[in-house]
Amino acid sequence: MPTVLPIREPRREPVSLHHHAMDNLRFIRETMERAGSVTAVPGWGGCTIGLSALAAAWISLRQPTLDRWLAAWLIEGILAIALGAYAVKRKADSTEVPAFSAPARRFALSFAPPLLVGALLTVVLYQSGLFRAIPGTWLLLYGTGITTGGAFSVRVVPVMGLCFMTLGAIALFCPLAWGTAFLAAGFGGLHLIFGWMIARRYGG
Repeated sequence: MPTVLPIREPRREPVSLHHHAMDNLRFIRETMERAGSVTAVPGWGGCTIGLSALAAAWISLRQPTLDRWLAAWLIEGILAIALGAYAVKRKADSTEVPAFSAPARRFALSFAPPLLVGALLTVVLYQSGLFRAIPGTWLLLYGTGITTGGAFSVRVVPVMGLCFMTLGAIALFCPLAWGTAFLAAGFGGLHLIFGWMIARRYGG
C-alpha cells in the first residue's frame, strides 16, 4: 500500500528585525498625526508673540494719530506672523515631525480664512472711519481661527480661541479708547498665558 506524504508549505523568508522596526515607527508616526497636531502650536513662540504685542501696545499709545496707531498694530501683525512661522518650523524640527504634516495642514487651512476676512474687514472699517470696531473684529476673528484650527490640536488651543472670541465680542461694544487695552490683553496677555501652558504641558 503506497504511503501518503503530507504536502509541505513552502518556507517563507523571515521578516527582518529592521523591517519590523520601520513598520512600527511608521505606524506610530501616522497614529500621532491622526491624533492631533501638537507640534503645530508652539508654546514659547506664542509667548514671544505676546511680548511683541505688549511692545506694540506701548508704542501705539504714543502715536499722535489714529492712522499711525493702526500702522503700529499692522506692523505688529506682520511681525507676529513671521515669529509664528519661525516658531512652528523650529518646533517641528526639534520633534522631528514634518512642519507640513496632515494635522498641521488642517490647522493652517482652518486658521487662515478668518485672518483673510479680518484683513478685508480692516480695509472696509478704515475706509468707513470705524476705528472703534477694529480691535474687537481682530480679536474675534483671530479667536475664530484659533478655535477652528484647534479642533485638530490639543484641547487647550480651542479654549484659547474661545477666550479671544469672548474678549473680542466685549471689545466690539466698548469705546475706541479701550481698544489698545483689549488688544494688549488678548494678543499680549492670552498669548503669554496659553503659550506658557502649551510649552510646559506639551513641549516647546
